[in-house]
Amino acid sequence: MCGIIGILGNHQVSPQLVEALKRLEYRGYDSAGVATVDDDGRLDRRRAVGKLVNLSDRLVHLPLPGHAGIGHTRWATHGAATEANAHPHLSGPVAVVHNGIIENFRELRDEVTRLGLQPESETDTETVVLLTAWHLGQGLDPIEAARATLARLHGAFALAFLFEGETDLMIGARKGSPLAVGHGKGEMFLGSDAIALAPFTDRITYLEDGDHVIIRRSGAEIFDAEGRPANREIQQIDVGATQIDKGGYRHFMAKEVAEQPVVLADALNHYIKGDRIMLPEALDFSAVDRLTLVACGTASYAAHVARYWFESLAGLPCDLDVASEFRYREPPLSPESWAIFVSQSGETADTLAALHYARGKVAQTVGVVNVGTSAIARDADIALPTLAGIEVGVASSKAFTCQLAVLAILALKAAVDRGRMTEAELAGHLADLRALPGLLQQALGISDECRRLAGWLSEAQDVLYLGRGPLYPVALEGALKLKELSYIHAEGYASGELKHGPIALIDRNVPVVVLAPRDGLFDKTVSNMQEVMARHGQVLLISDAEGISAAGHGVRASLAMPEGGGLFQPILYAVPMQYLAYHTAVAKGTDVDQPRNLAKSVTVE
Repeated sequence: MCGIIGILGNHQVSPQLVEALKRLEYRGYDSAGVATVDDDGRLDRRRAVGKLVNLSDRLVHLPLPGHAGIGHTRWATHGAATEANAHPHLSGPVAVVHNGIIENFRELRDEVTRLGLQPESETDTETVVLLTAWHLGQGLDPIEAARATLARLHGAFALAFLFEGETDLMIGARKGSPLAVGHGKGEMFLGSDAIALAPFTDRITYLEDGDHVIIRRSGAEIFDAEGRPANREIQQIDVGATQIDKGGYRHFMAKEVAEQPVVLADALNHYIKGDRIMLPEALDFSAVDRLTLVACGTASYAAHVARYWFESLAGLPCDLDVASEFRYREPPLSPESWAIFVSQSGETADTLAALHYARGKVAQTVGVVNVGTSAIARDADIALPTLAGIEVGVASSKAFTCQLAVLAILALKAAVDRGRMTEAELAGHLADLRALPGLLQQALGISDECRRLAGWLSEAQDVLYLGRGPLYPVALEGALKLKELSYIHAEGYASGELKHGPIALIDRNVPVVVLAPRDGLFDKTVSNMQEVMARHGQVLLISDAEGISAAGHGVRASLAMPEGGGLFQPILYAVPMQYLAYHTAVAKGTDVDQPRNLAKSVTVE
């Protein structure tokens, strides 16, 4: 969600803050701002609504000097996207930027109002700065004032404090939302993630939940949730792995879709050696009685596909939960069960909270994440990286297919451990997986056809996606992609459910995308497709050449997919879902990489 950057530097920091914020644009935002302390100790700020270019223009006309500063990109939660609600918030001698939600802000707002301090915004964040300013007015020094304020806050947050008169002091704190300290030479940094900090340093310390940090140019002092000094590891990051560029593509998403054959091959090579699956020894499924799969958004659809694999291959019962609902229904969890949590960022607030709920109630927690240093990776018993690399586009693409690959490998391992699969059968399934990068490369060739179809889809008000078996979650993902990128209403359905209500929506103005590879469910899917066509529905059939030859008569259009992939065809069929949404969004002129109202990393509930 929101992005935070802080710099105690040796140069003018305003330009550096803006450049760092540009690297955080992928998280999603609708306003931005910076605050600095100049060499005379004066604290000031600049804010702007909309894209960072608006903030840059503001700084050209109203420069903001100083060698110490904080910056922020805001994704609106409490209060609309206005300059008054943009961060940093400032009250007298203190400025604050914040990612997260202060749950008791109404109580705190009433309190500071009674104390004579008047809020100027609609945000929960402003209560933090007002309360800190009040503590300073009572004679507390900046560190004491920040600590007194932090003790009053309930919720999830990452915070950075900057103080008037303090040219060599910054305070950071995290609870729930990620925050990292960057170590330089005579300079120090604070940021939401390594991507923001990479231009400045390759030495990073990730704060633990409940930590706060006192930063000066000479170094950082970290304290845990109990206020005790804490030693947190300084990690060396691969700066090259944090490089962000479009590589000649028009959009990051186009680049990331095209990268899928390479990153999928990397993931498969990491976990498969010959005919052997390479996973931690602790991942032994032989005594597991049940799995719980938990995720949000696109990751939840990856988990949904995996449910089919775990149950059909390994005979292992699976519960599937949306993370935002999981812990609130207080599900009973077997002590012999495992819980698997899937997240691109590894910082998704609901998924992280679900992990914390499950700990101690299940035999083992497993995180399937793309960021190996994330909170879910650190807090799970076992973390499995998906190795997709940085994904900038808000609508997930390569992260989804890499999640599917890792989950497929886990399902195969479960089948072997539980005696449900012979060595020969395993070798066949691994061969199907290893064929997928090449098949994905072939599938990328449908981009031009998807571009031609986009003109038709872009005129629709509603689009339906149909699939059966493990292609049903892919239909859900296709509908989600179209909604995210083009703002067209779309729904995904299990094909057999069509006549239980959704068929009432069918007419000649509703495109219906049918995913129907030539598999054991092909004939049933085609029967459902015929029901659509009998009601003048306009069908886009996505199948292999044999499937199109057998069932393509009378459809509006078809997309021919490569044959192969075996049980793991959902990975292959993700590509047309991505390209249809991408090209439709381009045709409509929407913001492909940063769709309205969306954030890449949802770090608040």
